[in-house]
Amino acid sequence: MPASDLLAQYPHRRFNPLTREWILVSPHRAKRPWHGQVEKHAEPASVRYDPGCYLCPGNMRAGGHRNPAYESTFVFDNDFPALLPDAQEAAVDESGLLVAETERGICRVVCFSPDHSLSVSRLPRESIEDVVEAWVEQYNELGAIPWIRSVQIFENRGDMMGASNPHPHCQIWANSTLPGELSKELAAFGGRGGCLLCDYLAIEKTRRARIVLENDAFTVVAPFWAVWPFETLVISRRHLSAMDQFEPGERGALADVLKRITTRYDNLFETPFPYTMGFHQRPTDGGAHDGFHFHAHFYPPLLRSAAVRKFMVGYEMLGNPQRDITAESAAERLGALSDRHYLETAR
Repeated sequence: MPASDLLAQYPHRRFNPLTREWILVSPHRAKRPWHGQVEKHAEPASVRYDPGCYLCPGNMRAGGHRNPAYESTFVFDNDFPALLPDAQEAAVDESGLLVAETERGICRVVCFSPDHSLSVSRLPRESIEDVVEAWVEQYNELGAIPWIRSVQIFENRGDMMGASNPHPHCQIWANSTLPGELSKELAAFGGRGGCLLCDYLAIEKTRRARIVLENDAFTVVAPFWAVWPFETLVISRRHLSAMDQFEPGERGALADVLKRITTRYDNLFETPFPYTMGFHQRPTDGGAHDGFHFHAHFYPPLLRSAAVRKFMVGYEMLGNPQRDITAESAAERLGALSDRHYLETAR
């Protein structure tokens, strides 16, 4: 029996070359009965304007500032930031065991649209292009600050992922040091002769077993080493290290794949699909980092239905991550879904 068939049936380990960590895959457990926690079924937002939402146009924010009557994207400094630009320098180091130092940074919020009821999956493509433009501008602006070394753009969607507000938005945290996950990936790219993701994408294009969707500029795959049940990786087909290197058409192409993959997520269980999404791109520490390859991670927690999620507990906290359904089966299910949102189909 071919090795690929055996891996589809029996427990095995898979290696993540981006983090140099292993995960355990247990495909035989996919049919086990479920008697665990069942989540509340999420419903789409039903109003375009919510007078109680601190992100809607014209409303007062919790920090005391009033939003303008914005009609497209809207960017502002986070009223309750996790990082502060004026943090005073301090450090402790006791025998290399008690080590801490102050961290400077800037935190911003990007509202995708004035429409409270929409999400990336339901925004018009031209509106998502406006969001991409805002991301590029923010990466360039924040990355040009001499003491900023990393610009992390990310979106938490849904109560399950800790989103504090359903209004369509994301956050940007710009750090004075490199965050841990980016540092791992930077080391992985630097430790290989060629480009890690260029080589990986070439394999996926040949095998076609884990590709979910693609266009002329980007490919979305369920990565071979995925941890979350329906995790995906968005990879630029051309080697580039950050958003500031987009060629004409690539901003629109990114908007296209983001709308299509989030639509398929929603269509999978016909629910507003929760996830954490974020871009990994070249650090802004002044180095060239030409070997780094621009990509985005989608980490969604849903497992069996809109009401059953995956928990990272037990062995996964004490040993290493584990999953039941294989990346190949997840890619097959996502790839078979429509690019038309289920709420639009129901009309």
